[in-house]
Amino acid sequence: MSIGELYTWGRDEGDGRLGLGPGRGHNEAGGLSIPLKVKSLPTGVAAVSCGGFFTMALSEEGELWNWGANSNYELGRGDKLGGWKPQPVPSLKGVRVIQIASGGYHSLALTDKGEVLSWGHGGHGQLGNSSLQNQKVPIQVEALAHEKVIYISCGGSSSAAITDGGKLYMWGYAKDCQLGVPGLPEKQSSPIEVKFLMEDDGLGNHNVLSVAIGASHAMCLVSRSGH
Repeated sequence: MSIGELYTWGRDEGDGRLGLGPGRGHNEAGGLSIPLKVKSLPTGVAAVSCGGFFTMALSEEGELWNWGANSNYELGRGDKLGGWKPQPVPSLKGVRVIQIASGGYHSLALTDKGEVLSWGHGGHGQLGNSSLQNQKVPIQVEALAHEKVIYISCGGSSSAAITDGGKLYMWGYAKDCQLGVPGLPEKQSSPIEVKFLMEDDGLGNHNVLSVAIGASHAMCLVSRSGH
C-alpha cells in the first residue's frame, strides 16, 4: 500500500502555510517555485485542502492535521497561535474524518458518521451555526444533525453540504446569489436547501452528486433518472 507524501510550493509570507519551516530552499520572486516535501508531517496523507493562509491534511487513518495562519481560529485549536509545523487538531482525537474543505478563513470536516463540523471565521455566516461569531474549535453544524452528509465544500466565505438523499444545502455569504436561493439576506448563517426548477422533461428529481464554490458563484453536478 503506497503512502501519500505531501508537497507544497508558492508564497509563505511568514504565516507558515507551506509547512516547511526555516531554510525551506530557494525562493523566486518571493515564493517557492519548486514543490518541496513536507517532512514534518509524520503520517501518510489521504487528502489535502488549502485555505487562504493555512493548510490542512487528512491522514489515511482519518486524523486531521493543519498549520499556518490562525488569527481567526482557522486551525481549530482554541487559540490564535499559528505556525509552520503541522499538528493534529486536539479536540478531534478519536474522531474519524473522511473529507475536509477550507474557505478563506474557515473550514469544514465531514466525519464517518455523516456529521459536518465547522470552525474559524464566522462573520459571513459560513459556519452554519446561526451566528456571525468566530468558532475556536470544531463543532457540529446542528441544523444538519438530522441528515447524513456525504460531501462538503467551501467557497471563500460560504459553505455547502450534500446529503445521502441527494439534497444540497448551502450557507454563508449570499450577496452575489452564490447560494442558489432567491431572496436571502447578505449573510445566511444557517443551512438552507437549494431547490431546482423542475422542467417538464420527465427526468425526475435532481440528485446532487458534488458541488464546488468560488468567491462569488457555485456549480453542482446532478443525476436525474426518468420514471
